[in-house]
Amino acid sequence: MIRVAITGAPGSGKSTVCRNVLKQLTCAYGGMTSADIREKGERVGFEIRDIATGKHGILDHKQGAGLRVGSYHVNLSDLNDIGVAAIKNAMSTELIVIDEIAPMEFKSPEFIRAVEEVLDSDKNMLVVLHQKSSHPVAERIRKEFAVYTVTLENREKLVSEIADKFKAPQ
Repeated sequence: MIRVAITGAPGSGKSTVCRNVLKQLTCAYGGMTSADIREKGERVGFEIRDIATGKHGILDHKQGAGLRVGSYHVNLSDLNDIGVAAIKNAMSTELIVIDEIAPMEFKSPEFIRAVEEVLDSDKNMLVVLHQKSSHPVAERIRKEFAVYTVTLENREKLVSEIADKFKAPQ
């Protein structure tokens, strides 16, 4: 079983490293990814996407209603309908991908349960983990996973280093 967590400062390229690792893999994978929503060059939110189906929605946005994390409003409906469903459906693949596990996602009890369920499984996992989260799930990942910290200097070489872990015979 191979389990890797990618962490680093905001804007360091964690999600980009994750996406580039996936491009190098030939195994079946599923789960969820997130990406910036930008307006006039400024990040105003995050999109959430189911890797397998392509279904996407708004994870959080500066404009909106609902629970807040910093200046963002968390969209629990899309997080649960898209993100949680994607994680559960990924249980049938060789590799479960979760980008990102962070304070916004921890606002959803359903998300927490889905992550705990895959952590309790014997599945290979690749996750992007918020660098400073002290949530018990984040702490468990730090203890149980190989953790790679992305910096501007190492983000290119980390892609092949992490991809090679998943390509090696298990």
